[in-house]
Amino acid sequence: MSQQQTPPVVLVDGSSYLFRAFHALPPLVNSKGHPTGAIKGVISMIRRLDQDFPGSRIVVVFDAKGKTFRHDLYPDYKANRPPMPDDLRVQIEPIHDIIRAMGLPLLIVPDVEADDVIGTLAHEATDKGIEVVISTGDKDMAQLVSDHVTLINTMTETRMDRDGVVAKFGVTPEQIIDYLTLVGDSVDNIPGVNKCGPKTAVKWLQAYQTLEGLTDKADEIKGKIGEYLREALPQLPLSQQLATIKTDVDLEFGLENLDHGPQDNDQLLELFTEYEFKGWVSELSSSASDQQNNSADNKEGQAEPATKNYQTITTPEQFDDWLARLKEAPLFAFDTETTSLNYSQAEVVGVSFAVTPGEAAYVPLAHDYMGAPDQLDREDTLAKLKPLLEDPTQAKVGQNLKYDKNVLANHGITLNGIAEDTMLESYVLNSVGSRHDMDSLALKYLGISTIHFEDIAGKGAKQLTFNQIELEKAAPYAAEDADITLQLHQALRPKLAETGRLREVYEAIDLPLVPVLSRMEQRGALVDASLLKTQSQELAERMAELEQEAYGVAGEQFNLGSPKQLQTIFYEKMGLPVIKKTPKGAPSTAEPVLQELAHEHELPRLILEHRSLSKLKSTYTDSLPGMISPRTGRIHTSYHQAVAATGRLSSTEPNLQNIPIRTPQGRRIRQAFIAPTGYKLMAADYSQIELRIMAHLSGDEGLLNAFAHGEDIHKATASEVFGVALDEVSADQRRSAKAINFGLIYGMSAFGLSRQLDVERKVAQQYIDRYFERYPGVLRYMDSIRAQAHEDGFVETLFGRRLYLPEINARNKQMQQAAERTAINAPMQGTAADIIKRAMLSVESWLTESHPDTARMIMQVHDELILEVESSSVDVIREGLVSRMSAAAELSVPLLVEAGVGDNWDEAH
Repeated sequence: MSQQQTPPVVLVDGSSYLFRAFHALPPLVNSKGHPTGAIKGVISMIRRLDQDFPGSRIVVVFDAKGKTFRHDLYPDYKANRPPMPDDLRVQIEPIHDIIRAMGLPLLIVPDVEADDVIGTLAHEATDKGIEVVISTGDKDMAQLVSDHVTLINTMTETRMDRDGVVAKFGVTPEQIIDYLTLVGDSVDNIPGVNKCGPKTAVKWLQAYQTLEGLTDKADEIKGKIGEYLREALPQLPLSQQLATIKTDVDLEFGLENLDHGPQDNDQLLELFTEYEFKGWVSELSSSASDQQNNSADNKEGQAEPATKNYQTITTPEQFDDWLARLKEAPLFAFDTETTSLNYSQAEVVGVSFAVTPGEAAYVPLAHDYMGAPDQLDREDTLAKLKPLLEDPTQAKVGQNLKYDKNVLANHGITLNGIAEDTMLESYVLNSVGSRHDMDSLALKYLGISTIHFEDIAGKGAKQLTFNQIELEKAAPYAAEDADITLQLHQALRPKLAETGRLREVYEAIDLPLVPVLSRMEQRGALVDASLLKTQSQELAERMAELEQEAYGVAGEQFNLGSPKQLQTIFYEKMGLPVIKKTPKGAPSTAEPVLQELAHEHELPRLILEHRSLSKLKSTYTDSLPGMISPRTGRIHTSYHQAVAATGRLSSTEPNLQNIPIRTPQGRRIRQAFIAPTGYKLMAADYSQIELRIMAHLSGDEGLLNAFAHGEDIHKATASEVFGVALDEVSADQRRSAKAINFGLIYGMSAFGLSRQLDVERKVAQQYIDRYFERYPGVLRYMDSIRAQAHEDGFVETLFGRRLYLPEINARNKQMQQAAERTAINAPMQGTAADIIKRAMLSVESWLTESHPDTARMIMQVHDELILEVESSSVDVIREGLVSRMSAAAELSVPLLVEAGVGDNWDEAH
């Protein structure tokens, strides 16, 4: 059996895939708003070909700009084609750049189309006895298929040889040109025979073999279609010429000139990083690292790439040398390795440092696996480090140093001198540009694939803690953390300085908040575990009652948590309307669907209440007692500065932000947060802060006047919208006005408002129209901020924090409208977040200096600060707290702060 000696040449129809990828794939964009969907689609296809045809010469061909010889033959050629969309046009150059960096020949020949170049090269290859694979999605290319030329469509994973052409079109490859001539092409504006579809064309060509044979017998074709054929005879030669792919283009090169060149990995890494193809960046980085490691394997004692100089410190002399270097350094990177992610329980296993890029040290202190080598004494070493770490004039940079500060506190060390934090640098620079963990940032900003924790510790239940990891693996990982942190800082800090007012946001708000949040976390909050246990029991009893009620309504017992059983009962047994389906086509039982069904039906309402109570029970009343620290007797939440896109803080373990306040059960959970003996809890929050920010940003006179005169803004809005006197506003009208006020600042549509108020959409639209008539400044602001977002790709808070909106110019209208709603709300929500952060900085500074023993901040939730205050100091602290929170920003309306006091959080709110 003979074997093919030469791999096939692969000719890629780049222009065909360009359009298909653009229309077939979701409208991807990078964090800067640059479209990337077509880039990813085309390059993915080429990379796939490279894998599928190892050793093959791959040549990529694109259409040149401008007209071709076919336009000279027929000026209306392709006249029906719409102009190329702007978000596709901007992707062409990056695609070309990546292909060139891959080392592949890229052909763009003027005056002809990519098809003609491919046809010519395929003809040359066939003459030389080389097999050809044409990668395309263009049906016209079927005319090139022969015993030696095959078509493949990488996007649909289909392959077409001679038999495949006949199976698909009903004619042979040699008849395809005539077939296309008869059928015509509306996209390319090639005139065919009127009303001649594929079936008719196949029938004629099977009967007459060729177009010439058909036209010779045109008089024999009966009926109206015969008339159309005869009418088309004068234009068919032109159509045939337009449909024919040239195989004799006079090219200045041949196949022998189109070899695969060397791949430019540096350029590829830069391009993949710029357009945020993280998987490809990781793959490329890993490959480069493997090559470096392989080249280093033969060098005794050098396991790391030559560009890295990582040291494991195990002797006092080595440690003293590094300690001296750190003391002299204007800034050093610092990181701890610990026994747990829970800062309140974690202990230090080792510390790492870096002073210059590429050079770092790891000091192991508590690796205790069997056979672990001798290490420096942990307490002695930390004691030597303590003066350096506590020195506020010695600048440190870290990745999420709040965690390290908390862990060091467990060892009696107060970390000061937090000068930089790479997590916050990234977050302030672009909160939605990527995740803000070190591994993600190294890929995005440095193009470096780091050692992941799972690589050295394993995964799942068998994952090791750091003290159990062998030093040979642990040391490079830990040293790399410090090294990469330093490199990230050097990459990110200049970007902050050159982007708007972001340096000010970072230096004046987010970075100084780190020690404030750390102290709040360490203080923790006191909770009454016995009260929570009682609440859990009460919730369980109420859930059991709801289950029985649900069984009664449904007429049978079922699992309230089973979507499948709910589908059967709701839609098959009870015949409820199907509002939405799952991706697999089943009727949905998701919460928004149940909320809509609950307006009319009892069972969905019962299910929703059961789910709500179940969530409260599992998330809070059952879980909170287990979160009490045995060391402090308190609960210690973790505040996250780099999660919420708008600048808001979030919290976990427990999530304080999600404890509901509008339900009795939620308020009862707050009752479990109690003041210690001799103290009260004080809760102060901003009243209607986002509406006040809206008044300031929009400058609307009606809103400004209402707030300036201390009016109830919801009653004032109700008075305006419903046309009644202020003192005649009903409770229902005020409720509706409140929904309008808050709904509009979240970009709510008439449809959304109609559902919330349970009125017809037309009525909701009338409310909105009347609102904007009374508050025209709000409408002007919304229109202007939308327009600005479309132009700039971002919006800003009052203090300069940016929120990028990568989907603001998306082709998908729903995505674009969602981004527009975010554009309206983000400046208000983000400004509110900035204001309470500024308040926290002011309050903490005041308490630390003037009342260190009588009051302390222990929690922050949304627009609220919660303090523990010595009972005898309540009045003084309340006055100072309210004045400082009110002064956290200068707006055109007063910042109203309300402060309450009680023995528990619910009483104080």
